[in-house]
Amino acid sequence: MPVQNLAEPHPISRQSLGFAPSSCLQGKRVGMVVFSSYPADPRPRRAVEALLQEGMSVDLICEDELPARQVMEKLEIIRIPVRHRRGGFLSYAYQYSAFTLIAGLILAWRCLRRRYDLIYVHNMPDVLVASALAPKLFGAKVILDQHDPMPELMRTIFRLSEDSFAISLIRLMERWSIAFADLVITVNIACKRLFASRSCRSAKIGVVMNSPDGEIFPYRGAGSYPTRRVGKRFVIMYHGSLVERNGLSLAVEALAKVRQTIPAVELKVYGRSTPYLEQVMDRVRHLGLQDCVTYCGPKRLEELASEIEACDLGVIPNLQNAFTDINTPTRIFEYLALGRPVIAPRTLGIQDYFGPGSLFFFESGNAEDLSRAIHEVYSDPDRAAATAEHGQTVYLKHSWSEERQTLVNLVGGLFANV
Repeated sequence: MPVQNLAEPHPISRQSLGFAPSSCLQGKRVGMVVFSSYPADPRPRRAVEALLQEGMSVDLICEDELPARQVMEKLEIIRIPVRHRRGGFLSYAYQYSAFTLIAGLILAWRCLRRRYDLIYVHNMPDVLVASALAPKLFGAKVILDQHDPMPELMRTIFRLSEDSFAISLIRLMERWSIAFADLVITVNIACKRLFASRSCRSAKIGVVMNSPDGEIFPYRGAGSYPTRRVGKRFVIMYHGSLVERNGLSLAVEALAKVRQTIPAVELKVYGRSTPYLEQVMDRVRHLGLQDCVTYCGPKRLEELASEIEACDLGVIPNLQNAFTDINTPTRIFEYLALGRPVIAPRTLGIQDYFGPGSLFFFESGNAEDLSRAIHEVYSDPDRAAATAEHGQTVYLKHSWSEERQTLVNLVGGLFANV
């Protein structure tokens, strides 16, 4: 495979960020596996950065095509040309199986030459942890980072019943995968409770939230924005994956209702185009909302930060389903980091962290209630700023600097007594 050696140092050195490496982690070798692109996927990227800052070296296996191999100081990236594409159930099964097999062979070959101390695997799929089999036999510790609970996500995507054969099989694979790992990390309290209820004891699971990168989303106080002028356009922002479960269609239905009392309202939509987006835009045209719904395309995170500062309100219009009920969207923290008020559904995964007065809540899946919440933000700017300020106190408890330290402590705990 071609090798790209970069003369420039890795962009995040632990010295430049002021982190002192942990003595029990320094010098250890990590194999990390993720079936997504690097560095585009933020959770694996931040995990890699945290481990490098602790003095560890990382071999990262991910999807993509070019460059096939890339070396940056203590980070080596190996890209497998098996692309993660949306499709049917069998398509997912093929992609997951092929990537797991190839990643496992790469790790097995590499650990014969120099043993790994740790294999860090990100789901989906859960069984990607099987790629760590050879290194585990040679003594490596194994972490499984459960970004998403697969049974709930697959039920939502493919509209499967809870007692279907496919979901029962996925649950069985989840239990095996969690049992195989030495440590499980997940994204919020709701997921920890879920995994503990059906797959392992609670003590085996740590929580590291998907907090935004403070370098990209620098903290800005909610009270620092000028008071909105009467007659100025009221900009609502949606950003993220444009899939049905995230509820952009619900935001459009709510917009059609509030437009009657807020004529200057505008909804700006950011994300990669999908067939679902086309369906939503057809609905926009049917409702005659072309002049107040703008699709702005995909943006880099740095660009999104600027757009958040320019908006008046962030909206999380998730539909009600098994997955979104336990999800804590990172987008909430991105809006709050920059001092913008947020409307979010009243679901378990969100209310575990946010109480009354920290967000504007609406009943999940209810366009009428969402339109009410939008009108509340619009009609009372002082309350909107105060609510965002309260929400920022929650964000600060879970900023990436806090979550990063939790991650380092969890990893260090695997080696503390070795």
